[in-house]
Amino acid sequence: MSAALAPAPAHAGLAPAAAGPVTQVRVIRSEWVKLRALRSTWSCMLIAVMLIVGVGAVFAGGKPYRVSAAHPAAAAVSVSLFGILVAQLVIGALGVLVFSGEYGTGMIRASLAAVPSRLPVLWAKLIVLAGLVLPVTLVAALADFFVATAIQSARGASAISLTDPGVLRTVAGAALYLSVAAVIGLALGALFRKTAAGLSAFAAVFFVAPIVLPHLPQAVAGIAPYLPSSAGGSLWGQPLVAHPLSPWTGFALLCGYAVVLVGLAAWQLRRRDA
Repeated sequence: MSAALAPAPAHAGLAPAAAGPVTQVRVIRSEWVKLRALRSTWSCMLIAVMLIVGVGAVFAGGKPYRVSAAHPAAAAVSVSLFGILVAQLVIGALGVLVFSGEYGTGMIRASLAAVPSRLPVLWAKLIVLAGLVLPVTLVAALADFFVATAIQSARGASAISLTDPGVLRTVAGAALYLSVAAVIGLALGALFRKTAAGLSAFAAVFFVAPIVLPHLPQAVAGIAPYLPSSAGGSLWGQPLVAHPLSPWTGFALLCGYAVVLVGLAAWQLRRRDA
């Protein structure tokens, strides 16, 4: 009788697993699971790829490009990457949603309760977002290059290859630019905590200000080339914009904006309640 009432030995496979310590690697894995589970993640990435390649194909259907000393091959490639100006809004929106979406649903409380020190959550979100955006946009930029050059070649344009001066930097620079733009979007989402406010701030900085500032008095218009989009755009040769900064100097300035905003987001995350 006593044997019948004795608890059966637990099966090894059913025994509860001991919770491991909270490490940065585990937080990164958790954030990657959350990011890839969102339909908005893949929708935004697909739209961005379609814009980069599609707009490039449209521009490539124009007048055949003739490479010369005054018109280098890199300039033709930058024109075919014109879709980045629209794709950056989609990538920025994804960055904003990575943080503001959790504040909207209240999931951020669970995330911060699981990681009391909080900052590993921010670093993990940055790593998984940049780790997704960089390779995807690089593939999109390469696809745009090959599609655009094929269309131009069929129309009798000069042959352009990745080994031509400045071409590889322009193509890779497009992906680097969009990756940092995504990081800035994430920082804005963490700072404002509301999707509408974060999106508005990103659009104002990356889309509205570069259009409006050049038409204002010179004292104000003079800062236009140093805006995040203009400075970073010098790396991929953003068309129709004069760049007083060299490509890598402009990109360094863009990264500086990102570092400052991420620093502010980290400071606020530690000080404010969820």
